[in-house]
Amino acid sequence: MDSRQLARYMEATDGIAKPWLLVQLRLKKLQERQALIPEDDYAEELQDIFQDLMNLGEWWRGIEDEVF
Repeated sequence: MDSRQLARYMEATDGIAKPWLLVQLRLKKLQERQALIPEDDYAEELQDIFQDLMNLGEWWRGIEDEVF
């Protein structure tokens, strides 16, 4: 699945409101650009995406049925 397909899926399933899907989309877009950007920039952007993922924490605890 490329980033366009993932974005269409997110739109069709109201995934814009799901932060873990937004992280996944960012990661997919970065993966698609990997060969076009310097290695340092890639690593920096990857670290930023990772940090955003870690910042999500366990916000879903107690509402698993609603969000998954």
